[in-house]
Amino acid sequence: MTPDVPEPGSVPESVHRPGPVTAWRLRPGVAVTLLRNGLHLRGRRGSVTLEGSTALPALWRLLEEPLRTGESTELLRQAEAGSSVRKALDTLIAQLRAHDLIVEAPADPTPDWVAATAERPVEAASAIAAARVQILAGAPGGPLAEAAGRALSQGGASVSYAAGRALPAGAVLLCAGEDERRWAVAAGVCGDAGYVTAPGSPEQVRADAAALAARLSSGVPSSSAAFASLLAGSAAHRLLCAVGGLPDPASEGDDQRLLPGLPAVLVAGVRPLRADYRTWLGPDRLDADRRVTLDPARTLAEALGRVSALGDERTGVLPAPLPGGLRQLPVPLAACDLPDGTVLAGAPRLDLARLDAFCRAAEVRVGGACRAVGATPSHAWGRALRRAAARTTAPAPGDTPLPSALWFGHPQARHWWTALTVRQGVRARLEVFRVRPDEDAYHAVVHNAGQDVGQDFGQVLGRAVEATPGDAAAFAALSAVAALSAAGEELTVRYPCGSDGSAAALATVDARAAAWEDSGWTTGWLADVARREPALHTALHRLTGPTGLRADETATQRHELVALLRAFGFTVLTAEEGER
Repeated sequence: MTPDVPEPGSVPESVHRPGPVTAWRLRPGVAVTLLRNGLHLRGRRGSVTLEGSTALPALWRLLEEPLRTGESTELLRQAEAGSSVRKALDTLIAQLRAHDLIVEAPADPTPDWVAATAERPVEAASAIAAARVQILAGAPGGPLAEAAGRALSQGGASVSYAAGRALPAGAVLLCAGEDERRWAVAAGVCGDAGYVTAPGSPEQVRADAAALAARLSSGVPSSSAAFASLLAGSAAHRLLCAVGGLPDPASEGDDQRLLPGLPAVLVAGVRPLRADYRTWLGPDRLDADRRVTLDPARTLAEALGRVSALGDERTGVLPAPLPGGLRQLPVPLAACDLPDGTVLAGAPRLDLARLDAFCRAAEVRVGGACRAVGATPSHAWGRALRRAAARTTAPAPGDTPLPSALWFGHPQARHWWTALTVRQGVRARLEVFRVRPDEDAYHAVVHNAGQDVGQDFGQVLGRAVEATPGDAAAFAALSAVAALSAAGEELTVRYPCGSDGSAAALATVDARAAAWEDSGWTTGWLADVARREPALHTALHRLTGPTGLRADETATQRHELVALLRAFGFTVLTAEEGER
């Protein structure tokens, strides 16, 4: 009795189970490069390189045409079960399946654009064909509405038009589906800019459109047909993908600037004609019952990705923290320009300075009872506790500082102290105090004496509270260097940021330090600071007593910025009512 022909699948090539032959179709748009002893295939959602035999290019020439037409069944039937040819075909098809380059060939034709991405092209095409899309427009006969109608019809959906009284002339709202499966996407022209919202409920999309229009309106209104077609085509594409269960186009480009888990809007410009996706959470999506909230950032790079999204020039809510034209030696500097002055931060590395500047700018903009903003709960508490300790444990006149030998041996303290007093030629005094005999917490202060030899040491250039004398001295001296470097810049610095170790844990996650990178190297030093951070928090809690601080969980109704910060994974610590 002849055994059934084995079904190709993602199983080891040594395992062949009997079963029916499946007809496979290569996804439209997959490109192939023949190598000397292999193949490289790349598609919209995956790629793979297969090497190891000069027979692979010949095997592909045999298989490519049947796979592109979806008529591979007969070829697979002709290959004898258990033969080396059949094993090679099964292995090749299994790899193509594993990298999402082929799908089961449908019995009925499906549009290439659906087959290129849909997990089940037949079901997706059927859902799109059954869709009844209504185009609501302030001007139903306008270029944007007409272009959207053409794109939807070409995509396979049925279209109707209606006047949207609440929509401006330069906007359209595309709606499809019913009840819980109702989808909407809006597009609009705002002067020389335009937008396409993320798919959502009609209420969410209307709120997004109104907020984006208020942000982007500038310049002379565009009459470009190409611009209207770009926006309308993108809106139609996003709506049809939502209706058919296909991936949203914003997730298809592997854009590292977009934040996974949050919606993205398309922002376009006329001069030059361009468009790109940007992370955006509109006001209705921040509603307490439906808001999307990211987990706290795991790494510093992840936190800075969120900083970039919140500081985006078109869709952000805060100025981006950037080095701009600031000098980066002897200390990295980053600034945020607020309406009433500049926030400026210096840190051991520019990425840390950018995070410090952003968090301080957020604290200033939130105002009121806000005590600290951090990328993680630990980061926010580290910032808040250090500030509280700096206020409550400030050295009193007559207090005796620790001997300088206890901190000058620390390589980072010695480096930044030398940068201040030798390289910048500043007459200064650095003193380190133990805040309490039974606690491992130290308060360092750098005083400036000015240029006159007889002048008293009065002005405070920098201060820090850390877990060791060396750490405290290093961060205080670094803050002093940053303050003096900023003084040489043409900036109105109203909110200087002292450097500290609160973000050290974020900066050293997954960091690979060489065996010789001790505390004399920035990465090794930050790793040591991060290990001491939990014990420092415990000590500072005891030193400062009840802080009256809490993570703000009810700010959505009070302050949109706080709600956005929390949605992006940041922690906002506020004072309890009555504590200022």
